[in-house]
Amino acid sequence: MSTAMLETQSTDTADAAIQAFTVTFLIRRFDPDVDAEPRWQDFDVEMYATDRVLDALHKIKWEQDGSLTFRRSCAHGICGSDAMRINGRNRLACKTLIKDLDISKPIYVEAIKGLPLEKDLVVDMEPFFASYREVQPFLIANSQPEAGKERIQSIAKREIFDDTTKCILCAACTSSCPVFWTDGQYFGPAAIVNAHRFIFDSRDDAASVRLDILNDKEGVWRCRTTFNCTDACPRGIEVTKAIAEVKQAIIRGKP
Repeated sequence: MSTAMLETQSTDTADAAIQAFTVTFLIRRFDPDVDAEPRWQDFDVEMYATDRVLDALHKIKWEQDGSLTFRRSCAHGICGSDAMRINGRNRLACKTLIKDLDISKPIYVEAIKGLPLEKDLVVDMEPFFASYREVQPFLIANSQPEAGKERIQSIAKREIFDDTTKCILCAACTSSCPVFWTDGQYFGPAAIVNAHRFIFDSRDDAASVRLDILNDKEGVWRCRTTFNCTDACPRGIEVTKAIAEVKQAIIRGKP
């Protein structure tokens, strides 16, 4: 391909990126003060291909309907607060680009499932964090390191649980799990992932305690290995694999 053709293609791509177009968003609204059930409301928004769904929500709130309610904080995929269902899939609104969605149809946006709906796209996260706290997601060491020394860990031992350190507690995995939708007692994938992070940490001394907790009838054995959680994770964590490793550790009686 000639240099001139490559330059033309590059110009066309750049032009497409700066060309605005109208996108229709169907947002599932719910105001507990006036609504008996959630309802769908449509909004037409001028967007660019490189805009994000979060940008659309901002435009709607700032320019069309100030009552629209949703969570967001860092807006860069770190805090995990803007997890929601976009076209039927759990995603972070701040990481979902308009160009990656089918804009020939309305874009559906609704709150994540399985947690009590509070208003519009906001759910009560307390049941999620209650499960998280129950697995004791912190380092428990019976011995203290020598004064002025750190707890030494090899690179190989660190790699064993490296994947599960990436969790940002967005609840995308847990609220994509069909077992969690139907069983309010199930710990859910995120809690198990955060237990995994410490169960396999060579510096921790409470692996057996966490394994006992997750051996409960509402623990890892409720997982049906549908891989919804792995598909939903915005950090690319192999959630189903981590759950399987915890199951194996329970059977062995040790990590």
